[in-house]
Amino acid sequence: MMAKTQAFSQKISVAPMLDWTDRHFRYFMRFITRRAALYTEMVAAPALVLGARDKLLQYNKAEHPVILQVGGADPKQMALCAQMAEEYGYDGINVNAGCPSSRVQSGQFGAVLMAKPELVAECVAVMRAACKIPVSVKTRIALESQTHGDGFDELLHFADLVRKAGCAHLIVHARKAKLNWSPKDNRARLPLDYNVVYRLKGSFPDMPISINGNIMTLDEAQHHLQYVDGAMLGRVAYGNPYLLAEVDGRFYADPHPILSHAEVLQKMLPYLHEHQEALTVILPHLMGLFHGTPVAKKYKQVLNSRDLETISVFALSADAEQASQFPLK
Repeated sequence: MMAKTQAFSQKISVAPMLDWTDRHFRYFMRFITRRAALYTEMVAAPALVLGARDKLLQYNKAEHPVILQVGGADPKQMALCAQMAEEYGYDGINVNAGCPSSRVQSGQFGAVLMAKPELVAECVAVMRAACKIPVSVKTRIALESQTHGDGFDELLHFADLVRKAGCAHLIVHARKAKLNWSPKDNRARLPLDYNVVYRLKGSFPDMPISINGNIMTLDEAQHHLQYVDGAMLGRVAYGNPYLLAEVDGRFYADPHPILSHAEVLQKMLPYLHEHQEALTVILPHLMGLFHGTPVAKKYKQVLNSRDLETISVFALSADAEQASQFPLK
C-alpha cells in the first residue's frame, strides 16, 4: 500500500554536492535565503553506522530546513541512518541513487542503484518505518548502458517502486548516467531531457517531484515549476550563491528584507572569527558571493589574504562602493 506523502515545500533547493555543501556553506547560504531547502554532502551509510557520527552529523540550527543525504545499499544500515537523522533533528533524509562518481560506485551505491530499483524501494520502506521524517530519493533518468530509448520506462518503473515504498519526494537529475565516466564527463557528454521528468510528473500527479540539471537562473527554475513541483540548483548555487537572494520573495512570498552582498559578508564575520581554524575550508565557499559585480576580482583577492581584519574592512567598504579601490596589506 502506498504511504501518504508529506506536504511538499521544496519549490527551490540546493543540491547535495561533495566537498561543497558542508555545514559552513549551508550556514553561509542562510543569510541569502531562509526558505530554499539545503542538502548535506552525501554521507556514506557505513561511515555513519561505524564512524564518528557526531562529527558527520553536526550542523547549526540556523541551517533549517536541511536534509541529510545518505549513500548506502544495506537496508539495515539505511534504517539506522534514518533513525540518526531524526534523532539529530534533520528535516528529512535523502537516498543517493544517482551519483556516477567512482568514489560512490566503489561503495555499491549512487547511480549503480538504478539497476536495482527493488533494493532502493526496500531501503526506502525500512527507512520510512524507522523514522517519522520524510524519506526522499535523488536519482537520474536511467543508466545509459541499460536503455536504448529516452529512459522513461525505466524511470517510471523506478519511481513507481519507491513511491509505493513510501518515498515522500523524488528528485530527478534530467539526464542518464554512464558509470565508467566521471561526473564531469556525464554532464558534458550526456544530454539533458527535461521532458522525461515532466512526463513522469504527469504519471504521478500526487507525488512531489523535483527536477535537477543545469538550471542556471531563477527564470529557468520558474519555467520548470510549470511542470514539476520543485527545481534543484547545483553548481550555480555554489559559484553564484547570491543568485538565490530573490528566492524567498519570488517563490515563497516571504517579505523579509534581502541583505546586500556586503551585508551577507558582514553577517558571516562572527562565524569566521569563531572558526578561524577552518578558514581554509570556509573561505572558498564564500568566493562566489560578489560574482558579477565590479568588485568581484578584488573580493577574491581579499579572501585569499585569509586576514580577518582585511576581510572585515572590505565588508564595510563594499556597501560604500569603495571596494574596487580597496588596498590590500
